[in-house]
Amino acid sequence: MIVPNFHGKYYNAIDAKGRVIVPAPFRDIIRSNYSTKLYITNSPTENCLNIYPQEEWQNLLSKISELPPSDRAVKKYRYRVIASAHDCELDKQGRILVPSSLRADGKLGSEIAVIGQIHWIQIWDKNEWESMMSLTDIDGDYEDKLAELGL
Repeated sequence: MIVPNFHGKYYNAIDAKGRVIVPAPFRDIIRSNYSTKLYITNSPTENCLNIYPQEEWQNLLSKISELPPSDRAVKKYRYRVIASAHDCELDKQGRILVPSSLRADGKLGSEIAVIGQIHWIQIWDKNEWESMMSLTDIDGDYEDKLAELGL
């Protein structure tokens, strides 16, 4: 069975309690293909948060457990991603609660962008997302690398 993937960009808000409405297309994928238990964590390399369905989180943990724990990059990944992880449930209204510590780590304001990343979802501060997506920062190296990868 092929599991549908998370794709698309949705602008949303975080309420005063730290709750985020998961976009309807993402909710549908979660409810149809995964359990409603999710894991929220820091991104390993960006100022945003990653949200993994439980099954994808378990796949990630399996990969990490096979890597040498003494490797410097693996240690940093474990500290940044694994140590920051919080589990949550998708509630009946399609919301998740983002802990205040992760909201601070992700530098999230009240306006956010919820981004599909195939097997997981990202939450960005809306202004940070729009700044990062600016085409003025694209250079030849980026285009060359995409061409090298066949994209």
